[in-house]
Amino acid sequence: MVNRRQFLLTITALLSELVSSENLKQKLLLREIPSSGERIPVIGMGTSGTFDSRSDEKLGQLVKVLNAFFIGGGRVIDSSPMYGNAESTIGKLLNQLGRSDQYFAATKVWTKGKKEGIEQMLLSEERMNVKTFDLIAVHNLVDWKIHLSTLKKWKELGKVRYIGITTSHGRYRSELLNIMRTEEIDFIQFSYNIEDRDAEHNILPLARERGIATMINRPFKRGSLFETIQGQSLPEVAKEVGAHSWGQYFLKFILANPAVTNIIPATSKRGHMIDNMQANTGIVPNASQRQEMLDVFIHIKNKL
Repeated sequence: MVNRRQFLLTITALLSELVSSENLKQKLLLREIPSSGERIPVIGMGTSGTFDSRSDEKLGQLVKVLNAFFIGGGRVIDSSPMYGNAESTIGKLLNQLGRSDQYFAATKVWTKGKKEGIEQMLLSEERMNVKTFDLIAVHNLVDWKIHLSTLKKWKELGKVRYIGITTSHGRYRSELLNIMRTEEIDFIQFSYNIEDRDAEHNILPLARERGIATMINRPFKRGSLFETIQGQSLPEVAKEVGAHSWGQYFLKFILANPAVTNIIPATSKRGHMIDNMQANTGIVPNASQRQEMLDVFIHIKNKL
């Protein structure tokens, strides 16, 4: 039996949760995929180095991470066959959560040869438990002409919705730019953060000009950005842009660039995921605020 007080407390909690959900929907920051007009949340999730796990204890932690991701309005999950067991872990845990068909599934092809590429992509479908990938990208330009040809055919057949190319560490930059100019692709993925800003000179402007969506990896420079600001208090501009942590500060700086479509920070900690997803809502810094955010970071770095 439930007494009146318990009943009212339960109803109040449910109403509070509903209101919070509605507020999240209203404030969720969405960006358009230029080739289709489809809108996706700006903060996604990467899986490199975080979801390569088989232990029951770690899987239990990762379920909580995924749940926090979805509660925070996340949809885009990016993986790769080069990330060890990450694809299989994602497929298993999403099935456990009953969300196998509720996310934007992205992976990569990372091998040489047409036959080998097809076999790898079919295995990724099985591992991630998806019938049709939302996005498959050629990873680090490996045998990209062969795989891009296959992906174009797959897209025509409805076996994949979007296709793209990835690179990282600034490698193959000139070749990537040439592909962007000459090939019909939907997405590019590359590294970009408040310290590594080379992409602002060419990749991001060209992506905007050509109507190519951008997926940003290593937004925290593999954690080294936190070492730079260790012991430093958040500046006043953080309050102005709704950043309540340095993690949100770094993510807000990136998403303030209008050519950025999606950012995929990776974490295996629920608390970090909750923190990341708070950057998925609220204010987008304007140009002057973004410059101030950069000036603060440079000032801190120069003091080291």
